[in-house]
Amino acid sequence: MIFFLALFPATALTVAGYLVLFLSARSEGRLRTFGKYLGFWAFTLAVLVILGAIFTAGHGGHRCPIFGTHGMHERMHGAWCPETSDPSKTPDATPNAAADPTAPPPAPREPN
Repeated sequence: MIFFLALFPATALTVAGYLVLFLSARSEGRLRTFGKYLGFWAFTLAVLVILGAIFTAGHGGHRCPIFGTHGMHERMHGAWCPETSDPSKTPDATPNAAADPTAPPPAPREPN
């Protein structure tokens, strides 16, 4: 779906590139050189839009591991995951006094 949505801006950039190249061929001097560069830049952007759409479609809906796999809400408030939501399953967990009133208080940690 994202590939088809990217065809609209890529087509517009391609048409604009051809228009700029056509108009620059009819001009002289520095304007002609600037028009050539601008036309080729429009073609380059159109190719980058298509390549980005192919990459996004091929990514399969997975998020990038560099930026994280959770949304903003989960980054702010913690992820809800059954495996990690139970604090007693973490290796350095301390007993929760509110959950178990008979549990002894945790030992104070010594400074390093």
